[in-house]
Parts: sequence; C-alpha cells; structure tokens
Amino acid sequence: MPISPYLKKLRDHVGTDLLLTCAVAAIVRNDAGHILFQRRTDDGLWSLPAGSLDPGETPAAGIVREVREETGLEVEPVGIIGVFGGEAFRHRYPHGDVTEYVAIVFECRVVGGSLGGEADETLELKYFPAAERPTLHLPFPDEVFTRAASTALFNR
Repeated sequence: MPISPYLKKLRDHVGTDLLLTCAVAAIVRNDAGHILFQRRTDDGLWSLPAGSLDPGETPAAGIVREVREETGLEVEPVGIIGVFGGEAFRHRYPHGDVTEYVAIVFECRVVGGSLGGEADETLELKYFPAAERPTLHLPFPDEVFTRAASTALFNR
C-alpha cells in the first residue's frame, strides 16, 4: 500500500508540506550474505524494504508487515542495526510530498514466503553484495550494510 490511511488523512490537512514520520527498514540477507533491495514504484529509486509505521503498531510488527507487503517474504526481526534521521533523511517525492524519516533499521531473518512484492510498491527485487549495492532512496551509512545487529549504530 503506497500510503496508509493515517498518512493520507494527515496529507489532506498539510498538503505536500514536511511531515516527520517514524519508519522501519530491513536488512534481509540471502544464503550468500547478499542484501535484498527493492526498486520502488513511486520514484524508481532503490531502497531497503521499508515503510512508515501505522498508529498503534510496534516497530517490530511494522517491519514484518512492510517486508511482507514489499517483498512477499515472511521475516522475523532479530535485532536493531541502527536508528537514523535528520535532514539527510528528508525526501521529496515526485508528486511533491516532503517527508523526513526517523528510521529504525532491523536485521531480519527469512522464515517463510516467496520473493515477489505487491506490484503497486515494487518494480524490482534484487540481492546485491553490500559493496555493490545501488544508490539508495535514503542515505544510510555504509556501516548499516556491514555491521551485525548486536553493534547498533545511531547517527548524531
């Protein structure tokens, strides 16, 4: 689902002005250790599987839902890699909406499902080695792709 009913209602009030949004993102690895990336339908850019939380939703439940919607995979979050935000995580979408994310990045383990996300959100899904990842929708630091969840990062 490209925009939740909650965010749609907020957008009806504020238009395209800046919204600060709580979000989650997933590091999902295949057996070779490559990381899953999603090319998005809204702007054509690559991203980690990610999205905004809904009211009342825990971050762990949110990342499970977002990964399922965007990739078709069922995952279990196993730890937090880091928490990121600030002006570097501000994005203007092609239709004009401006959002600044506070993003919790989870390391996730695949427990089921099969690769193939919802067509309204995902143009392409592909695993990349960390060193060969595409340019991303948000500027996560390099360490996000090489650190283990037990050594969480926080930007300052």
